Amino acid sequence: MSTETVTIQKLGAQGDGIAQSADGPVYVPFTLPGETVAIARIKHQGTLMSIASASPERREPHCRHFGPEGLNGTCGGCTLQHYADAPYRAFKRQLVADALRSKGLTPEVDEIIAAHPGERRRVVFAARKTEKGMLIGFNQAESHHIVAIEECPIAAAGIISRLPAIRAVGAAVAVNAEAFRISVLETLSGLDLAIDGIKKLSDQQRRSAIETVLSLRGIARVSLNGEILVEPVKPMIDFGGVLVSPPPGAFTQATKPAEDAMAELVAAHVGKAKRIADLFAGSGTFSLRLARIGRVHAVEGEEKPLAALDHAARNTQGLKPVTIERRDLFRRPLMAQELKNYDAVVFDPPRAGAEFQSKELARSAVKKIVAVSCNPLTLARDLALLTDSGYRITRVTPIDQFLWTSHVEVVAALEK
Repeated sequence: MSTETVTIQKLGAQGDGIAQSADGPVYVPFTLPGETVAIARIKHQGTLMSIASASPERREPHCRHFGPEGLNGTCGGCTLQHYADAPYRAFKRQLVADALRSKGLTPEVDEIIAAHPGERRRVVFAARKTEKGMLIGFNQAESHHIVAIEECPIAAAGIISRLPAIRAVGAAVAVNAEAFRISVLETLSGLDLAIDGIKKLSDQQRRSAIETVLSLRGIARVSLNGEILVEPVKPMIDFGGVLVSPPPGAFTQATKPAEDAMAELVAAHVGKAKRIADLFAGSGTFSLRLARIGRVHAVEGEEKPLAALDHAARNTQGLKPVTIERRDLFRRPLMAQELKNYDAVVFDPPRAGAEFQSKELARSAVKKIVAVSCNPLTLARDLALLTDSGYRITRVTPIDQFLWTSHVEVVAALEK
């Protein structure tokens, strides 16, 4: 390990500062463009030691766990708390523009829809039972070390205020000292805890864990490795006025404001379409809202989220008909011939994107398409496939759902 002084030239796609050296770029977390910093270096990775000249865009972080001098270690949850609001938002908007430009796409990119502290309703904690008690927190970046947290400015108050209850549940189900995950979703009826990575409990351990959960306030459900352990009250979330009970560990957007913003953009572009296909539909984030506009065919590869969507649609008045189809769209995308039945298509795939589905959409005559993505790079690839076949991008809107990180959501509207 060598120590040297470098000047940060720009931020990389992961939010690390980048300095140039004789043997290539050096990546330095927690730095900003224009700063002169002292670093300890191993090959192309630098560790910030001190700041000789700080950027005027640097600010004090919101959280005591942030950065190289963070309380209990360097929390791996946030990477950009030290960046002032305006340049931070411009950086994330530019990530989207750069990704599109890499595929030859140059549409106007809207200003980013901002995120705010305390909005995260879905959080994944790392947990481990120790001799001193139950350790709950986030992994240090590129490490299995768990940084025990006492605060978290991005998370909903309803989650942070119940950290003692979450620790109690973790302690009740931990049968050894191995690390595991606790996914926490704040629902209308309480916290939904999906715990993964623990060994099977004995009957006595299960009974004891159930008693612990029932003694706590604000816990709607606890599941272990996908199976419900106890459900004092059914967890419910609101998709545009439609109540849904998602299965344990099901995907939901991390913040309600971001979800609402995405849904508004989707609905605005779909317009008055009478026949809509919602691909990668999940538990109905978009399908159930779109069913107030037209008939919806929801396609999803996982059985349980699709069942939750179907149950909600059947038990909500005022919706147009919603049909469901379980289908692995990565292996069997809707073909161009099938797509002729729809006026509009919405797709919201995982980070890998929807390459094969986009190729079929490119061959189709669907008039309106809305692509929702958590990965600008795979979105750019998919949009290029569509524009090469005659679709025109009419709007691109980035949404900041993961505050103080480099992750950004995007909604892109197209028409032919």
